[in-house]
Amino acid sequence: MRSYAVLSALLVDLVCVLVFVVVGKSDHGTGTAVGAVLTTAWPFLAGALLGWASSRAWRSPAALWPTGVSVWAITVVGGMVARRIVGEGTPLSFVIVTSLFLAATMLGWRAIALVVAKRRQTAS
Repeated sequence: MRSYAVLSALLVDLVCVLVFVVVGKSDHGTGTAVGAVLTTAWPFLAGALLGWASSRAWRSPAALWPTGVSVWAITVVGGMVARRIVGEGTPLSFVIVTSLFLAATMLGWRAIALVVAKRRQTAS
């Protein structure tokens, strides 16, 4: 895969995390200023980068399995562990919402990419 495609896939995963944080902060009225967003997002951004590194996602970044599932799971678990380490809360409801939102977005874009690739392959 070309390097720009790999970088694009990484950026989409990071944007998924940022969208999650912005939506959550907006819904809870806790401020969506850049500093506030980054303060909440950094554990999950770090988790996503760890997920990319540990799964070697650059080899097949758009693959739903195992890449997408690995990156998603490590993003959630890594983010929650980092939040606990720095004294932030991880109530069950937050873990569930985080897991579902990031699954829908991080796995969702990969599922869409898979469908598009199959359609292109069928068309040619």
